[in-house]
Amino acid sequence: MPRIIFLDVDGTLVNYANQLPDSAVRAIRRARRAGHLVYLTTGRSKAEMYPELWDIGIDGMIGGNGSYVEHQGQVVMHRTLTRDECAAVVDWLHGKGLPFYLEANSGLYASEDFETAARPAAQAYVAGKGAADSSSWTIAELFPDMIYGAELIRDDVNKISFVLGDYQDHLDSMAVFPQLKAGTWGGRGAHALFGDLGVADIDKAQAVDVLLTHLGADRADTIAMGDAAVDIPMLAYCAVGVAMGNAADDVKAVADHVTGDVDADGLHAAFEHLGLLGD
Repeated sequence: MPRIIFLDVDGTLVNYANQLPDSAVRAIRRARRAGHLVYLTTGRSKAEMYPELWDIGIDGMIGGNGSYVEHQGQVVMHRTLTRDECAAVVDWLHGKGLPFYLEANSGLYASEDFETAARPAAQAYVAGKGAADSSSWTIAELFPDMIYGAELIRDDVNKISFVLGDYQDHLDSMAVFPQLKAGTWGGRGAHALFGDLGVADIDKAQAVDVLLTHLGADRADTIAMGDAAVDIPMLAYCAVGVAMGNAADDVKAVADHVTGDVDADGLHAAFEHLGLLGD
């Protein structure tokens, strides 16, 4: 029976140095040849879906942690911040002196000082994910297509990420923008490195449901794979949830199956375990 497979990207399909295992590519291509559908389901906006990911051969994507849904080139759903919401967040971040970037399908748009001011947080982020020589990493390596000097008041923004001076900045963002969805990434709880603000009432599970409705498909035929807390709703919603070996314990706790690490061919092993590779 054909399955509908939802794959997180960072820490699941690619490692945190953005390296894509050959075994993962083979697994996806074999699964699609066997008749299964594969959607990349990520916090990234479409601008960060680089050609090597599309070149694998996929059926579509869910981006912005659920704000954007695409099937075979057709936009099924796209919810963005309003221009006024974007302006209010940008003004607040400027006032607090926090470097930030806007995540839109058209590109990633950085604040004036992001390239230098965000570098320590970016280095801490890759160090926390096990990258070697993290002290030498630059913003350009982590965000190769970041755009500088562009207009920052926009109406096409999925979410806005910013460097946390401390955890209180995240708590303040929740208080100042209760109508938006406030999150953190790059660390657990008070150890988070980045905050973000996006459209309220969305997550990966809700976006999966939107896509299933569009396809006329059954939730019973779904499989989700991920590694991070933001993947938990999707793992719990889909009929089968798979946690990567490098996932945190709370992610593994909701999964039906735990596979190997992303760097140890864990994705391929999961596809094999679930019988998705065909003959």
